Amino acid sequence: MKIAIIGAGNLGLSIAKGVLNSKGATKMYLTKRNPTEIYNFEKYGKVVITSDNREAVKKSDILVFAVQPSQLEAILLDVKDLLTAKHVIISTITGFSIAKIEAIIGAKHNIIRGMPNTAISVGKSMTCICANEKGKKRINLAKAIFNRMGHSMEIPEQQMQAATVICASGIAFWMRLIRATAQGAIQLGFDAKEAQELAMHTCYGAAHLLIESGNHPEEEIDRVTTPKGCTIQGLNEMEHQGLSSSLIQGIVASFEKISKIKEGQL
Repeated sequence: MKIAIIGAGNLGLSIAKGVLNSKGATKMYLTKRNPTEIYNFEKYGKVVITSDNREAVKKSDILVFAVQPSQLEAILLDVKDLLTAKHVIISTITGFSIAKIEAIIGAKHNIIRGMPNTAISVGKSMTCICANEKGKKRINLAKAIFNRMGHSMEIPEQQMQAATVICASGIAFWMRLIRATAQGAIQLGFDAKEAQELAMHTCYGAAHLLIESGNHPEEEIDRVTTPKGCTIQGLNEMEHQGLSSSLIQGIVASFEKISKIKEGQL
């Protein structure tokens, strides 16, 4: 599998590391305006570093575009004549719809959108994927790539904005909850370093319990709560103070904002 990462910035390099570390490519092309910054990737032995997008497209089967939204159209126009039916085109650019890509290169190509989050840098991304009609035949290939860097889910394109809130903005939401837990631990007597360690590993364990068991969160909550116990006392106080309601309202507010940005109302 020959893969080109067009735009080897932070996201592009995270994808490259995930694929290379899991031996998911026979050859990889990394493109960047100033390639000297990424020559260290040549240590993998099957990586070509170049500033020539056309060379990378010509010699690859899978094209992952990880450039800025303002750069994508010009790059697609530049390589359009090189695109063939064999190419799988994966865009990670937020807000750049499949329809816009089709308007530039045509609907006859395998076009897929993938939206990872920042946890891709540690191989734990929740990546949402959608495709045009032709690209649906290759979506399992895209999922296989992103599953090397976490977990992926196929969704309709109209849900990509909502997924951005839940998965991309969601990283920040969970960070704030972990920070609040750590602050509570400090108030109970732990130092700051201990408090953060306790909070983040407890959060990590809670997520893994659900992933491994497939249980609903309430099932795991029931295992921890006892009649007249400290856990239910704490949970009830959090709900009285609006924990769930505040989180839901924040998610909805974030979605309303991203919707207004897309509509060009701001």
